[in-house]
Amino acid sequence: MQILWLKSDLLVPLDKGGRLRTWHLLRHLAERHAITYLAFAERDQTSAACAAMREVAAEVITVPREDPPKGSWRFYADAARHVIDPLPYAVGKYRSADYAARLRELLETHAFDLVVCDFLPPVVNLPAALPCPGVLFTHNVESEIWRRHAETRAGQLSGALYRQQYRRMLAFERQALARFDGALAVSDADRETFGRLYPGAARGPIDVIPTGVDTGFFTPSSATSASSDHSIVFTGSMDWLPNEDAMQFFCADVLRRIQSAVPDAVLSIVGRAPTPAVQRLAQMHGVRVTGRVDDVRQYLHDAAVFVVPLRIGGGTRLKIFEAMAAGKAVVSTTVGAEGLDVTPDEHLLIADAAPAFADAVVQLLRNSDRRRLLGEAARALVLAKYDWAAVAGRLEDALVRVARSTTTTTKSAA
Repeated sequence: MQILWLKSDLLVPLDKGGRLRTWHLLRHLAERHAITYLAFAERDQTSAACAAMREVAAEVITVPREDPPKGSWRFYADAARHVIDPLPYAVGKYRSADYAARLRELLETHAFDLVVCDFLPPVVNLPAALPCPGVLFTHNVESEIWRRHAETRAGQLSGALYRQQYRRMLAFERQALARFDGALAVSDADRETFGRLYPGAARGPIDVIPTGVDTGFFTPSSATSASSDHSIVFTGSMDWLPNEDAMQFFCADVLRRIQSAVPDAVLSIVGRAPTPAVQRLAQMHGVRVTGRVDDVRQYLHDAAVFVVPLRIGGGTRLKIFEAMAAGKAVVSTTVGAEGLDVTPDEHLLIADAAPAFADAVVQLLRNSDRRRLLGEAARALVLAKYDWAAVAGRLEDALVRVARSTTTTTKSAA
């Protein structure tokens, strides 16, 4: 098939869960199909990033765009301009006449069999009608993320802003689902949530394409450092609000409880672009904030326990599967493990309230045999179900089915 893949950014560097998921899926898909990839790109990354992207796409086309740094005055000024915009800010900021024009040109000059819209932002630049079937690839139920933001800030001034964004995202997500001939969700939980929130909105089937992991790249360590018995790690893009919230919650409410039982317990927060709020956490006793690292595996190997204290989020957690593939013992909240086919107390420990989460981590820090058994069961699970090759096969089947079963129709604008 000839596939036009629409995204808001390039996939390199591979430092975000969504980028990693799409990269591995496209790497397998590109072996059998011709992919044209259209995305925004920052001016200083275009040539090297495009060269790297050709491993997963036959043609890579970019539209220049710069995002103001999160937390900067330019970031807040840009957000303020969208207060009266009926679109949610997370989508509206990607509205671009240049992107829309380039997209129209591609659709007029190429005979695509399928258009895939990866995440919601590219939807704002779609023409009123597509000349071929279209699929929306959702990595989260975005409105649920904003709802949870609003709930965690109930009673705060920022809560009103998050409630406004939640309502706007709810309306936009419903309209987006109605525009496409098929949709992809990353978990059964997400598919069920779409059905509950937007009954009858989806034009076609919502197929589940679970998160995978490179089980050859993420493997258990052959050696353990002496200090690892008291080492805790969290990985993720640290400019993503759910991750920022998770680390603020963990450091304020959980870590001190752990350190009262295990005084030399230390936490490493590993991931790109830490916000000022995350950077300030490094001032706390026993907390290290690394920023972007070239290879996250050493931090996984050095840690005794991997934590996922998310209170906000959707989709599935690539970070958990990477830790499980590396044979790590994981402690997660219910939200953190949402959508994953895992069994609590067999593959990981689940705890939500701060005291229970701290107790679970302390239990594992003190019991190396328990850590080992959880890690072995976790790796066995991802080897059996979640290697990327198997997941990519499910994606290909879903895309081919939509392309072949859908006649070319005119789609109404959202």
